[in-house]
Amino acid sequence: MEGLTISWIGALAGLAIAIILILRKLNPVYALFLGAIVGALLGGANLEQTISVLISGTQSVMGTVIRVLAAGVLAGVMMESGAAETIAQAIVKKFGGSKAILALALATMIITAVGVFIPVAVLIVAPIALSVGNKMGISKLALLLALSGGGKAGNIISPNPNTIAAARGFNLDLSHVMLAGVVPAICGLIMTVLVASMLKNKGVKVSEQDIMDSDVDTSKYPALGRAIVAPVVAVILLMINPIGSISGIEALSNFKVDAMYILPIAGIVGMLAMGQGRNILKYSASGLNKMTATVLILIGAGGIAGLISASNLSAHVVGLIEASGVSGTFLAPLAGILMAAATASTSTGVILATGSFGEAILNMGTAPLAAAVMVHTGATVIDSLPQGNYFHVTADSMKMSIKQRMGLIPYEAIVGGTMAIVATIIYGFIL
Repeated sequence: MEGLTISWIGALAGLAIAIILILRKLNPVYALFLGAIVGALLGGANLEQTISVLISGTQSVMGTVIRVLAAGVLAGVMMESGAAETIAQAIVKKFGGSKAILALALATMIITAVGVFIPVAVLIVAPIALSVGNKMGISKLALLLALSGGGKAGNIISPNPNTIAAARGFNLDLSHVMLAGVVPAICGLIMTVLVASMLKNKGVKVSEQDIMDSDVDTSKYPALGRAIVAPVVAVILLMINPIGSISGIEALSNFKVDAMYILPIAGIVGMLAMGQGRNILKYSASGLNKMTATVLILIGAGGIAGLISASNLSAHVVGLIEASGVSGTFLAPLAGILMAAATASTSTGVILATGSFGEAILNMGTAPLAAAVMVHTGATVIDSLPQGNYFHVTADSMKMSIKQRMGLIPYEAIVGGTMAIVATIIYGFIL
């Protein structure tokens, strides 16, 4: 493949074909691979070179894949043990009904931040939200925005696949990317609460039937003190290196243990703290099963990222930006926005943005950490479109029709846009 440069037209055609096939309900992995193959052939590659493009692209995401699989242990423990539900229940109970929207958004944010996938986090908190919404007369639109917006905020500071992809895409420590997302995440949470509060009387309200269908047995959930052990251990271990660097403690700043080790260790420690050591095989298997779909999509995204990386598309994009006089800083968030919108997935969008435009972003003078945060937050803006799984999972969780769920997308974009703008201002222009 040395010396091969695929036409930017072929790269765009391949991406467009992949998007169309996803919209036509073809499995996203096959859609991404087919798009990459057709795009490479249209762009001037032969059959042998096309295979090389795909292999090169998929190899580039293997580091992310390994870490995502390792994160499955922590995710399996939090979901299967009931620890995530215990944390959510405690937060909502603490805040009470008068601050229901804040409580729901914060609960989903924290559940996502400790390593639970955002769709699963929404599913966990949704029954609580429906119950609260029925009592307080809050609309489903406001409730789901609280959950989705809170989840988005938690997602950019979590050890989830999207954050791992952002870190690996720019060769950074996961903990550094998580810490850098804290301020944008807080701003996203605030915006979520403000907008959801304005929507609480807009749209369909929660019915008694919705509540009956969402009853959850909480009798076997662990106590809060035990439920938080796994996430606390994960956060402490992930933060040791950054804290050491800030404080000047050499022993801590030299503590470099990859998330591939930390996340499974935290899951196992949490499992033992909850007295669930006998379920280690069950929980880890469950976590692995839940990661499988994400891993496959990441591999598919790697294939089409290989196509775009082998093309001159990024050079054309950079040329357009320079010709327009717009700051090159905006390439990072724009890449995240466009790629996540195309695939309706935060993690896939980050993979495509970093793999396809990462080098161009850095060549425009953007620091790696700034690039990672801006791409990552940009990927949260319009990542909940109907061609993705998140759209349908969240609609079902709140018993909403497709039309009702479509009405939420602009408000989710406001939350994601807030985080992207804050990240761009801080890391693109201030720091």
